Amino acid sequence: MSNDTDEHSGGDSNESVSSQQSHGYKFLGFRLDEEFFGFELLSVREIIRLTDITPIPRAPFYIRGIINLRGKIIPVVDLRKKFGFEPKPDSNLSCIIVVDIGNTETGVIVDRVAQVLAFESKDIENSPSFSNTEDVDYILGIGKRDGKVVVLLDVAKIMATSELNDILSQVKGKAQTNELKSGNSKISAA
Repeated sequence: MSNDTDEHSGGDSNESVSSQQSHGYKFLGFRLDEEFFGFELLSVREIIRLTDITPIPRAPFYIRGIINLRGKIIPVVDLRKKFGFEPKPDSNLSCIIVVDIGNTETGVIVDRVAQVLAFESKDIENSPSFSNTEDVDYILGIGKRDGKVVVLLDVAKIMATSELNDILSQVKGKAQTNELKSGNSKISAA
């Protein structure tokens, strides 16, 4: 697992972890510090280099801002902040994983993308149970591979769709207001 090259092995990528019929699952592995995580491959749209991100005033602390991705404005979540990791400057390996959260494309900044991981059902344990005050329902399970663990994440539960839509509405509303003040009636993407 210390090898960060793409690894493709068996499994049906057309089924989610919650499906009872499938025996194999694929995840996009990535790192935050030296910890390994994975998003279901079906939720991943693309991986892009870190680009200029426009900050959004008064957004939640873990929202880095927004980017213009081929004419579409998408919010960008800093997963280090969301998960409470120590701040760390971006590196040349940092990237944005564009995922689909409830039909809303969202960028997620990670330290580096590692590899595609395939697990059999027997290699995935249920998510750990913590005290009632801990909210870890975003963990689909724990993948076991080569004596190490991979925390498998439900990207839709990491960030509420309503929060993302509120941010996008706020940005689009301000853009429309600014355009109207300047005499233009067309909203332009930043």
